[in-house]
Parts: sequence; C-alpha cells; structure tokens
Amino acid sequence: MSHQAKKRFGQNFLVDEGIIADIVAAINPKFEDSMVEIGPGLGALTRPLLKKLKCLHVVEIDRDIIERLEKEHPQPNEKLVIHAGDALKFDLGLLPTPLRIVGNLPYNISSPLLFRFAEFAGRITDMHFMLQDEVVERMVAEPSTPAYGRLSVMLQYRFYMEKLLDVPPESFRPQPKVNSAIVRMIPLPTDQIMVKNEALFARIVGAAFGQRRKTLRNTLRDFLDESGFSALGIDPQLRAENLSVAAFSKIASYLNGKV
Repeated sequence: MSHQAKKRFGQNFLVDEGIIADIVAAINPKFEDSMVEIGPGLGALTRPLLKKLKCLHVVEIDRDIIERLEKEHPQPNEKLVIHAGDALKFDLGLLPTPLRIVGNLPYNISSPLLFRFAEFAGRITDMHFMLQDEVVERMVAEPSTPAYGRLSVMLQYRFYMEKLLDVPPESFRPQPKVNSAIVRMIPLPTDQIMVKNEALFARIVGAAFGQRRKTLRNTLRDFLDESGFSALGIDPQLRAENLSVAAFSKIASYLNGKV
C-alpha cells in the first residue's frame, strides 16, 4: 500500500536502515518502558521499537497513515495503541509515567511541539527527536553564538540537551531540502530548575530576544531600570545573546521578588 507524502503535514519518511538502527540504539528502549512515538509515518522507527517494547503508543494526524496502521495492528491492540489526532493538542498526561517520547517531528511545527512537550516535563524521562539540524543547533547553542536565542534559553532552563546524530537529506523519501539531526532531551531535576515564575521568565526572554540587535537597556526597559541592572551585576549594554540561562533566571528571580 503506497503512500504519497503530504506537504501540509511536513512528511519526509526515513528510509536509511543504518540511520534507523543508530536512532534505536540511541533511544535504547527497554521492554517495560512507557513510550510514545509522535508521527509514526510509514513505521521506520515503529517497527524496530515494537520488537523491543511491551507496548508502544503512537500519535498520528494523517488519516491515511492511521488506516495503514489499523490494518496492520487492528484496534484495540495491547502491543500498539493508536491515538488519532494532532500532537499539538494531545494530552500526554493520559499516558503512563515515567514517559519516554520519540519521533520524527514535522519541521514546520517543531518549535510549538517542543514547547508543548515541555509542559509535561515532570512526567517525562527523556525525549529523542529528529529535527531540522538548524533547530537542533539553536536548541543546544551556547551564549554569544549566532544560533543562541529564545529557543535555546526556553528549553535549556529545564532540559539537558545533546545533539546525537547528523542525518543527511538522502536518508529520507522524499528528500528534504535541509539537513536533519537527532537530539536527546532530559528534564532537569526539579531542584536544578532556578525559574520559579515561568510566565514572567518567558516574558523577559521574549522581550530580550524580540529585538536581538538592541541592548538590554532598550529591550528590558519595561522590566529593569539602571538600579535593577546594577543590583543584578548585569551590563545593560549587553545584548540578549550574551546572557546565560542562569543570568535570565537571575533576572526573573529578582523581579519575581518585587511583584
């Protein structure tokens, strides 16, 4: 049963058996793991994962792919549980914990998906995702580098992240126009998360990077005056890209104590 990749779902199907084996080895699934795959597609990861797991949950939005999966694994099924719908709206809180998440994420909605999954960090053991290489580089970027930005800070404050594998375009059908990579995300222990007011932290980071070529004195003028910068020991002439995650956390903690 052939399947035509659909651009609206950002579908590029992994076909390189060597890369697939490397990804599964990196995930290192254990029989009793509670695991969910986002966007199983044509089953490149699904099949090898099923061989190692007692049960695998999958979330898929494409009705044609769901039909393929249901033909191969009639529902209800103790081995493969199919959740039809949009991963952006799926409630991961319905699945057993501790949860492991894997998937080849649609590149056109990868950032919203990452922020959505971050909401469930307390229930998650780890996550392994295929993403556009540029996105992975932004996720793991260090301060004062071109790739460092809002995505870096908003994920690094609650996850340890590591780029694991490079995946070239020829590993997919159809071939994407960009390079891809595998990233591992592990939620930080609660006692290592310095941010207490996440909404305030997000507003500060968003404002700082909203006009990233401007200095903090300008971008954070609604949050900090000169005395605030002085109390924090932060040079207001710096730009957002120069501040570490810890520095952003320090600003949020300082302001949180004043509201």
